Amino acid sequence: MVTRLSSKDAAFFYMEEAASPSHLCTMAVFDRAGARLGYEQVLEQVEQQLQLIPRYHQRVREVAGGLMRPVWVDDADFDITYHVRRSALPRPGSRDQLNDLLARLVSRPLDLGRPLWELYVIEGIEGDRFAVFTKSHRALVDPRGGALDIGQVMLDGSPEPPERREDLWMPRPEPGRLGLMFEGLAGVVSRPASGVDMVRYAFGDVADFAGKTGRTIADVASIVRGATTNGAVDPLSGGRSAIRRFCVAEAELAHFKKVRSRFGGTINDVALAVVAGVLRSWLVSRGHPVTASTSVRALVPLSVYPGDRAAPGTPPAVGDGEQSSDRYPVGPTYGETTVELALVDLPVGEPNAIVRLSQISHAMTSRPGASRAVAARNLMRLSGLTPPTLHAMGSRVTGSMSRRAFHLVVANAPGPQTPMYFAGARMLEMYPVLPLVPGQALSIGITSYDGKLFFGFDVERDAVPDVDVFPALVREAVDELLESL
Repeated sequence: MVTRLSSKDAAFFYMEEAASPSHLCTMAVFDRAGARLGYEQVLEQVEQQLQLIPRYHQRVREVAGGLMRPVWVDDADFDITYHVRRSALPRPGSRDQLNDLLARLVSRPLDLGRPLWELYVIEGIEGDRFAVFTKSHRALVDPRGGALDIGQVMLDGSPEPPERREDLWMPRPEPGRLGLMFEGLAGVVSRPASGVDMVRYAFGDVADFAGKTGRTIADVASIVRGATTNGAVDPLSGGRSAIRRFCVAEAELAHFKKVRSRFGGTINDVALAVVAGVLRSWLVSRGHPVTASTSVRALVPLSVYPGDRAAPGTPPAVGDGEQSSDRYPVGPTYGETTVELALVDLPVGEPNAIVRLSQISHAMTSRPGASRAVAARNLMRLSGLTPPTLHAMGSRVTGSMSRRAFHLVVANAPGPQTPMYFAGARMLEMYPVLPLVPGQALSIGITSYDGKLFFGFDVERDAVPDVDVFPALVREAVDELLESL
């Protein structure tokens, strides 16, 4: 019996475009001090952890004639050295050099004929540091099927390396072509709808997809009414180039907590207010007309733990990296965690930072279902849920939305507030790299970890040549909020 790709995963696989590769990336920076870590040790560590995610030994095989969705099969020629690669920066190993390398890695599509992931160990970073860069296809990461992001299983809460597993992976025989065809025919006969399910998903609209998740007609209508952007924002409109630029920024989580404590809302509201401040300054610097009514619509995937939904009228829960639940639940449920979406108009035309925060908080709490909330600590109760998989879950859902409904994606995933390690090396920073939606020029991923918030800016190279200004703009936006305390 083979495992067939879900309709969603098959759509991601077939909709892969050279100009918009469908992979999610994570870049983590580690302190080499005290860690005996070479390339061979990394290979061994990764090979051990792959036993936790068997899907990473598998590749996608299409069914002849396209009778049914493709299937996952064990890669009999699996070569760990192809997927785990070694790279190094020239001296001095600066952050700009690292960002340039990551931009090139993000731009390269995955080989669809092999298991859909890659991991790079990048050495030579100034300050005796190294980075681990992971790249996984959206069709690969499906927590419902036990396929977590590889960036999640590589981390450990202890500096002591995990116990070595003695299990040896052996590929199962690959099914024959005729066997797959007959099984596909049998599936079409027994379940006729399954043969066209992938096509319906790939070409369906927002209302169709929402209906498949069991939502009410009223819920669907609320999305459709809000699914048209209030005009294009030219600097955020991309072309069809696959070439990327990438930069990062960081901020103290304590500063976001102070702002939240003083003005209310959630950490996620404050993060969105910072993004609004960044976009305002960036648009003004580019000479784009910004008036009092100018707004930028962001698609914001949020993770919700249904077991801790608040009763109506209960204020949002308080926790490190907390997120209020989204008002438009269009995502699937993985275990007890649901990925939901919010379409949020960021008020970039408002000159006052506190007013921007107030407007965002009001928008996030005035939508249907706004009384539901979840603290980050509740997400951490789940079995090892960490930012890479949470971002992957959000990315899978955002891929279902029409690109005409929003200008950019902003995804904030709460992470652990205690140190994490990779083969004994302490992780210092973790940055998400979200895939760009075709026709859009910017996506922003945010992760909280060990007392800080880390921002990853993925942009189309030609559309946003000035991406290097974003770190300074993040600092200015945070300072603007702190000055109002």
